[in-house]
Amino acid sequence: MGYFSYLLFMLPALIISMIAQARVQSTFHKYSQVRNARGLTGADAARRVLTLNGITNVQVEYVNGRLTDHYDPRVNVIRLSESVFGVDSVSAVGVAAHEAGHAAQYAAGYFPIKLRSALVPVSQFGSGVSIPLILLGYFFQYDWLIFLGIAFFSFAVLFSIVTLPVEFNASRRAIQVLGDSGTLQGEELEGAKQVLSAAAMTYVASTLTALLSLLRLILIFGRRNSH
Repeated sequence: MGYFSYLLFMLPALIISMIAQARVQSTFHKYSQVRNARGLTGADAARRVLTLNGITNVQVEYVNGRLTDHYDPRVNVIRLSESVFGVDSVSAVGVAAHEAGHAAQYAAGYFPIKLRSALVPVSQFGSGVSIPLILLGYFFQYDWLIFLGIAFFSFAVLFSIVTLPVEFNASRRAIQVLGDSGTLQGEELEGAKQVLSAAAMTYVASTLTALLSLLRLILIFGRRNSH
C-alpha cells in the first residue's frame, strides 16, 4: 500500500479528526466567554462535584498549559489548566466537572476505567515496539515478527476503544451532578453538555484512526501471506 493509497485509506479518519478538533476548540472558546451565574471557577466546580459524590480524598491542583486537564488516580489529584482552574466560565465548569467524574468512577469501582488503567502499561509498551517489530519482520522476511508487532499494536487500539465508554460516562456523571445540584441550569447546562460532547468526539476520531491503522496493517500482512 503506497503513500497515496494510505492517504485515501485514512482520509475518513483524518477528516473526522480535523472536524472534531475544530469543533472542540470553537465550542470551548464560545462557552469560555459565558460566565456561570454562581460565579464558580473550575476548581470550585470540581470540588463541588467531588463533595456531592462523597469523595473527600481527592485534591484539586493547577497545571500549566491549555486543556491539559486530567485526573491522576495514582496520587488522587485533579489537575486543571489555566483556562479552567481559576476561570468562572461555563466551559471551565464543564471540563472540571468531567475530570471530577473520573474521580467518581474510581470511587464507584467503575469497571471500564479499571480496565483502562490496567491496559495503560501494555498499551504504552505495544505502541513503542509494534512498528519496530513490523519493520524488522518486513526486512528479514519473518512473518511471525510482523504478526507479533500487529498483536502489540492491537493493545493500543483496545485501549482507545475502552477509553470511549470511560469518557462518555465521566461526562454523563458530570452533567447529571451539575444539573441535579443546580450548579448549572438552563442554557448554562446545555452549554456544558455541548463542550463535553465536542470533547468526546475527539476520542471517537482517535479510536477510528487507530482501528483503520490496525486494519491497514492486517491487510498488508494478509497480502504478504497470500504471495
